[in-house]
Amino acid sequence: MNFWKDLPKPIFTLAPMADVTDAPFRRMIAKYSAHERKDGTIGGPDVMWTEFVAGDGLVRATPEGKKLLMADLMYSEEERPVVAQLFTSNPEHMEKAARLCLELGFDGVDINMGCPDRSIEKQGCGSAMIKNPENAREIIRAAKRGTKMNEEGGIPVSVKTRIGYNHDQLDEWLPAILSESPAVVTVHARTRKEMSKVPADWSRVKRAVEIRNKLGSETLILGNGDALSLDDAKAKVEATGADGVMLGRAIFGNPWLFHPTKDISNIPLEERLRVMVEHTKLFVELLPFKNFAVMKKHYKAYVNSFAGASELRALLMEKNSPEEIEKEVEMFLSKQG
Repeated sequence: MNFWKDLPKPIFTLAPMADVTDAPFRRMIAKYSAHERKDGTIGGPDVMWTEFVAGDGLVRATPEGKKLLMADLMYSEEERPVVAQLFTSNPEHMEKAARLCLELGFDGVDINMGCPDRSIEKQGCGSAMIKNPENAREIIRAAKRGTKMNEEGGIPVSVKTRIGYNHDQLDEWLPAILSESPAVVTVHARTRKEMSKVPADWSRVKRAVEIRNKLGSETLILGNGDALSLDDAKAKVEATGADGVMLGRAIFGNPWLFHPTKDISNIPLEERLRVMVEHTKLFVELLPFKNFAVMKKHYKAYVNSFAGASELRALLMEKNSPEEIEKEVEMFLSKQG
């Protein structure tokens, strides 16, 4: 079933970010962005993505290694629809990993063709796939076989990528992907070379929509890059004609991001800090084997833009347990009068 076809537009989704949008944080987002829609359903992000997971590892890892990878495929019902993001340059591994995601009950599978990390690129994955369109196409076909995309009980395959590698290749690269009819292509409006060092060029998202329309493709186009809020995302949809927007860095320290009426600027400081403590406890509960330092990157965002923030943040960076974090927060709040 292609759930994408049933989503009202514009579609606003949560970006997959390694060691950020893990299961604990996604649950926090689902809880604090939750709101009742006009049709009576409960809303938040229209779609959530997992962190990216190595397809090769899911197929070849030792039982212990696979157990760690499977933790990145942990999800809860309140996150639905939830998409598993995979990376591999091996079609056989992609097919098997995608089949696993189908069996795990995911609503879709996304293929990472945009990550600029050197270690990922050395495997022919992430942004390196832009340099090998034929293999990229075979990977999409393999994922569709694994997910049974066009069969009864199957789930859709999507792709997240960039506009090019060393230069803008959108006019050649996007048609190659669209030729395999993925359900969605998310276009990060920068090249791999640009990383995130320059502003995203949303005129290229508009161009992606034009290419899609000219080819008569039914694939949805989502834009990604520098979307600062839901209002900003809505403006970008209006300007480009995209079917939706994927929001990433704006989510740091802001699990309320997808709520239509709440804004980080009007969330009381005490609530922000108590939510941070709740997030910390959930992180340790769900991912006890992960380095606590992963959680600390969130403190930089939660503890920001208020009197005493830098001092509190410095204290939190020295702590290594939820109990210590909660103690520091309670002490700080007690001094606020």
